[in-house]
Amino acid sequence: MKTTNRLSALDTFRGATIALMIIVNTPGTWSHVYAPLRHAQWHGCTLTDLVFPFFLFIVGISMSYSFEKYDICKTGPLFNKIIFRSISIFILGLILNAFPFIRQDWDWSSFRYLGVLQRIALSYFLAAFIILRANIKSLVQICLAILILYWIGLYSYGFITGLDPYALSTNLVLVIDRAILGEDHLYGGTGIQFDPEGLLSTLPAVVTVIIGFLVGTMIKTTKDHKDNCQRMMILGSLMIIVGWIWGFSFPINKQLWTSSYVLFTAGIGTIILGSLIWLIDILGYKKWTYPLIVFGSNSIFIFALSGIWTKILLKTRFNFEGQEISGYSYLYKTIFLPFAGDINGSLLFAIFHVFVFWFILLWMYRKKLFIKL
Repeated sequence: MKTTNRLSALDTFRGATIALMIIVNTPGTWSHVYAPLRHAQWHGCTLTDLVFPFFLFIVGISMSYSFEKYDICKTGPLFNKIIFRSISIFILGLILNAFPFIRQDWDWSSFRYLGVLQRIALSYFLAAFIILRANIKSLVQICLAILILYWIGLYSYGFITGLDPYALSTNLVLVIDRAILGEDHLYGGTGIQFDPEGLLSTLPAVVTVIIGFLVGTMIKTTKDHKDNCQRMMILGSLMIIVGWIWGFSFPINKQLWTSSYVLFTAGIGTIILGSLIWLIDILGYKKWTYPLIVFGSNSIFIFALSGIWTKILLKTRFNFEGQEISGYSYLYKTIFLPFAGDINGSLLFAIFHVFVFWFILLWMYRKKLFIKL
């Protein structure tokens, strides 16, 4: 059996996730978006709802490789790496929330503390220290305990209050975020002040990272990669089934990061990664992966750059048919809308940004410029 480079499949998976992230985050207009490229309004799971858990899943897999470079002695260089990386990513998230820093409508009283990068930082930090102090059997037990206790916690709050424990305005996640962070510092894009990257819901997100670590350990330690791919398919299918069944009592919900959502999305991620390993590393079909490997080479950097670019476009003003509109809308309405119409123009706008960012990453890849946090 030939030696396989499992990281080829992992980098391809990471790159595809980043490309999909850009597509779903930068439509020409949110008024015209194909249904799979929208988040589920509340309960449910669309293609878009897979992006974030896939990224955390990949973080966990990467940890199984990166931690191997250190003597896992619970202190020293690895400890410092975890602290530095967690703080760096969290601060970068705060900077993105604050950008462009100086503006007329700036108001610290409504500054959002949490966000995507902040959740990545907290999930990585907590998962890393759990992993350093637990063996494989204990990690599985801890994951189950967190998922079940999270379910019990949300359900118990609803039972005590007599309210729907999984509704947007009556869940325990919102109550805790309001109490600790303050309502004005939460995300307001759901109709009320509710943060989809809330503090309590970060706990099940930690499980997503740990599941990734466990899957990465399976890949890294196996002696028979074909057999391991089969085991990944079985494991992924079981998680999907358990998550789907659990969803009848604890709905699959990204914004609450419910336990059913954790298992459902991790199961899909495991099957996709297993399929990629089979296709790329075992069968040897690698040529098509190069563009995606380039995309996955600077994932945090391109996430930050895409967010900054979008904010710059939104803040830039242009005159269009007697109205002042943002640079974002101007670009869409003057180029993509006339060329392809409403919904296809909106999609083409997003795909255009995928290509623009890819060429930036290609230049960095060839120059061997890798920005790691």
